Amino acid sequence: MAADQGILRDAMARVPAGVALVTAHDRTGVPHGFTASSFVSVSMEPPLALVCLARTANSFPVFDSCREFAVSVLRDDHTELAMRFARKSADKFAGGEFIRTARGGTVLDGALAVVECTVHERYPAGDHIILLGEVQSVHVEEKGAPAVYVDRGFAALCSGTGACVAAAGQGAHAHAG
Repeated sequence: MAADQGILRDAMARVPAGVALVTAHDRTGVPHGFTASSFVSVSMEPPLALVCLARTANSFPVFDSCREFAVSVLRDDHTELAMRFARKSADKFAGGEFIRTARGGTVLDGALAVVECTVHERYPAGDHIILLGEVQSVHVEEKGAPAVYVDRGFAALCSGTGACVAAAGQGAHAHAG
């Protein structure tokens, strides 16, 4: 017997996740993107990472056929941007916070880290697709706190003194977009 979807959703919401913007270009060069809480390292040799995207996302057709994608790991002060990319809005890139990389990807200027991948494989996974990417380029900023998503809202990590900030409110599903 399959697990109750509501209970499973509640259980999975309790697992803290980093937040990233995933971008790719369509065949005409227009950037598309979504917010992901499912970006993880898979292998160091070869260097592989994966990200998951809902099949209902407006950007799904782009990611279902792209050859490359870029991941911008968000800082804790990027929560509004994460919410913009989680929605099905027309122009997610309107804020001007984005730059082009030497490889041609569109990434967030000032992201905590940027990982650029070529698509290694795509796997259907229920109502999502898993994009497995071979890492081609990585840029890491020296300092900064990551955006964290848990219990359907953004939260801060505990500081070195042990002080913690509670979740910052309820948010949209972190990869709707």
